Amino acid sequence: MNIVFYDAMADMETLGFIPYWLNEADARPAAEQLNENYSHGGGWRPFDGFELLPDGSIQYPGDPPYRPLAEILFRRERIVFFAHSWIMIVQPDGSFEICRMD
Repeated sequence: MNIVFYDAMADMETLGFIPYWLNEADARPAAEQLNENYSHGGGWRPFDGFELLPDGSIQYPGDPPYRPLAEILFRRERIVFFAHSWIMIVQPDGSFEICRMD
């Protein structure tokens, strides 16, 4: 699992417990692992309406865009961290889901 930081203020604390909830030896996708390990916080519940912009930012209608703070490269999936606890999982085909995990 590789971690890439995009924001100078981002660090391991920015990622919280999420890196510890992902196990590369577990064949399940990231969303299933996060759902199980974050069950006390509501699990992985995708939030519809966000647009993924060409620069990697996300935007919800009427809100300013959020730039990525960091990302975990987990096998073939990308787990991207944004301000306000928004987490995005991007699949190899470019499809994505976003969830708030605070």
